[in-house]
Amino acid sequence: MNSAPARHIELETPPLQPDDFFQTLADSTRLRCLVLMAAHDELCVCELVHALDLSQPKISRHLKLLRDAGVVDDRRERIWVHYRIARKLPAWARQVIQATVEAHLALSPFADDAMQLATMPDRPGERCSK
Repeated sequence: MNSAPARHIELETPPLQPDDFFQTLADSTRLRCLVLMAAHDELCVCELVHALDLSQPKISRHLKLLRDAGVVDDRRERIWVHYRIARKLPAWARQVIQATVEAHLALSPFADDAMQLATMPDRPGERCSK
């Protein structure tokens, strides 16, 4: 019998496919979250809840779909979860997001979301303190 030690084989994540990427962005709530994240680098769930004026469970469900698709990364800080554009997102997908932000950030609903986010108290230093 062969007694060689078992080797750990890391499976590579399959590359993001355009149809999956665009299906993920087809929902307006996910697109609005993504545009805000792209414009602000990283946002906490509570900031997105405030900006979009939607419930925390709804925002979290959409963020989970973005994360599962590989479009965003999350970072936990105590009880809060922060999201940002995925670091391993392909260049073509980043270009699509950047072009969307540049062309639409000043238009509704994206401009409204940005203005609402700006009214959130205790940002960014005491983020999510309430």
